[in-house]
Amino acid sequence: MRDPLVFLPGLMCDAHLFAPQIMAFSAEHAVMVAPVSQGERLEEVASALLDQLPQRCALAGHGLGGMVAMEILRRAPDRVSRLALMDSTPLAETPQSAADYEPAIIKLKSGQLEEAVEALIPQGALAPGPGRVTLAAELIAMAERVGEGGIIRQIRALQRRRDYQSVLRRCKVPTLILCGAEDRLMPAKRHEFLADLIPYARLEIVEGAGHLPPLEQPGAVTEALRGWLEQPFVLQTRADA
Repeated sequence: MRDPLVFLPGLMCDAHLFAPQIMAFSAEHAVMVAPVSQGERLEEVASALLDQLPQRCALAGHGLGGMVAMEILRRAPDRVSRLALMDSTPLAETPQSAADYEPAIIKLKSGQLEEAVEALIPQGALAPGPGRVTLAAELIAMAERVGEGGIIRQIRALQRRRDYQSVLRRCKVPTLILCGAEDRLMPAKRHEFLADLIPYARLEIVEGAGHLPPLEQPGAVTEALRGWLEQPFVLQTRADA
């Protein structure tokens, strides 16, 4: 029996981010979407989710959701059967980069949600083309559903996150690293570094996508995830290579 597939949306996103993939996989897998705005630290978010998630599952996280997946892997590696990280990073924020979030928090507290969304994920972080404006509108709609308070909690969790490099070096499950070729927030070179941390991780760089590949290039992302889900579980360790 296949393990359940759990999607973890990124900053300001909800289940809509993965709508094409949910439709594609729901006939073959038990699929669920887990919220990532229940705490101001990744540890709190992961702890709350572990009480709700299946005993063992495949985790697919985007951005902040990928960081939550890394925290779950750190706390309960036996609960994770597969790991997919999309447009994410294992690195902690620097003091300066953490402080750079504060203007967006001020905008959110003053009711300027659209301005905050543009500050956090600008349209320029999406691939150019006629669909960019529509995608930006979909991002705002998702942010409205997450709500100002939820987004502020997510930002606090981002600011306070730990470094997960050592966690990933110990990862022994089939792992997919995926990013948009035109993602300015999390460039492809960062994902090459991320993939190098994990034994036998597979790197997929999606052409024609920026920071939201599941919506920008849904077919390519679905196929990459399908290959990951069908990948044999037994991995050769570095010591055996």
